[in-house]
Order: sequence, then structure tokens, then C-alpha cells
Amino acid sequence: MKRLILVRHGKSSWGNNLPDEKRPLKKRAYNDAEVVLKTFKEFQSGNLTLWSSHAVRANTTANLFKDEMEIPDDRFTVKKELYTFDESQLLSVIKTCPDNVEILMVFGHNPAMTGLVNRLGDKPIDNLPTTGLCVIDFDLNSWKDIETGKTLLQLFPKNLR
Repeated sequence: MKRLILVRHGKSSWGNNLPDEKRPLKKRAYNDAEVVLKTFKEFQSGNLTLWSSHAVRANTTANLFKDEMEIPDDRFTVKKELYTFDESQLLSVIKTCPDNVEILMVFGHNPAMTGLVNRLGDKPIDNLPTTGLCVIDFDLNSWKDIETGKTLLQLFPKNLR
């Protein structure tokens, strides 16, 4: 059994005329992470491995989850390849996950995240919003074999307020 948790980065700021990958989170993103984490922590147990894009907005969001869920440093990796907007490229990176990892949480970017939720899960969505989270289970033993799974949970900040 493999569990993939896809999380789109929190709401980012466009105000500082920074390069895309350097844009920070807006204050709202911290509040959104708090409400999503509150519900997610009731659902999730087990050893999570976290992978994040190196972009500031994704990495900051991932660290909010890492800290709140007390994920050790050795189960947290920043991967430059996750800075992608292409769902096929995102899936290729996920398929490289070692098979000893049972639960992988990935922090990344749209439209790749929404595309992958719809490609892999059985509950389609129009858009994975910022700080939106989707849990998909796969009845298999190897990450390289993931194709279609069962969507267990979709958490969107606006639905949790």
C-alpha cells in the first residue's frame, strides 16, 4: 500500500517584484495552513516523508507542516525537480520515491498538482486551491507503478473555516 498526499503551496505574494521561485507566502497562507493541519492531523497517522519544491512559497508551506507534525529532518527533502507546472514531470519525480516509503507528502505547484490529483485520484476537482491537500491511496508496493488510486480526503481551506 502506498499513500500520496499532494499539497499545493500556500497563497503567495506578488508584491515585491521577485523572481517566481523567490515569492514568499502571504499572511493568509499561514492561517490556511493552520486550518488544514488541524483537520489533517486528525486523519493522518504513520511515518510521513515530505518532499518539497525549492520555491520559497512551497518550501515555507512544507516547513509549516513539518514543524506542526513533528517530522524529523531525515524525512524531509527539498527537490529542485518539484519546481514544475507539468503533471507528467511531477509524476515522474514521485515515481522515483524509494519503495520503503509508505506515505509520501509532496508540496508543489499548479497546474501540475490539480492535474495529478485528477489523473491519479477517483474524485475529480476543478482546482486544487492554495494550501489544498488531497490524499490518494494505491494498492501496490512500488511507487514506480502508481497509475490510478482511491481519493480518500480532500481538504480545502475555504471549506474548513
